[in-house]
Amino acid sequence: MPTNVINRRVEYDWYNGEVPPNVEFEDGFYLETAAVFRFCKSTRNPAVKFGKYCSVYSGCSFAVKGQGRCVVGDHTLCNGAVIMCEEEVVIGNYCLISWNVGIADSDFHPLDPEQRKRDCLVLNPYLATEPRPPIPTKPVRIADNVWIGMGAIILKGVTIGENSVVGAGAVVAQDVPANVVVAGNPARVVKQL
Repeated sequence: MPTNVINRRVEYDWYNGEVPPNVEFEDGFYLETAAVFRFCKSTRNPAVKFGKYCSVYSGCSFAVKGQGRCVVGDHTLCNGAVIMCEEEVVIGNYCLISWNVGIADSDFHPLDPEQRKRDCLVLNPYLATEPRPPIPTKPVRIADNVWIGMGAIILKGVTIGENSVVGAGAVVAQDVPANVVVAGNPARVVKQL
């Protein structure tokens, strides 16, 4: 099985950590540094699963929490993306995820102003006296052969159709059909492929 991860350690890694035991990968997995999993705290097994010949470069972060799960398909490249997952993020085969892309299946904080104040208190380790308020999540699904450009943001509940392109800096809050280019904030279809 060709990979540069040997006994949960990345060859020549500058980071002293290991790939967590609940991160799975198939043949040809390339990982630049295990630091991409420093915020992977999910109790699921697997919490993160990579298909064949995936490449994951430094600058990426898989912040998978609670019972969250992230699945990345075959031949997909993640280069500096931040994936924040509390429920599920699924990325297809042959996808290109560029620098500073943010993918989130949750808002991570309440929208209600009073609940948000409470959340600020609960998140401080010196003030935490009760559980966090409930925060809704919705899975994110990215189909095969999708290219997400630099600095794009994919929000909770979004599905991106096969072969589509998300332009640099786009904010995607609604589903994207297959075979289109979307751009802008909010993202809109600007071209059919």
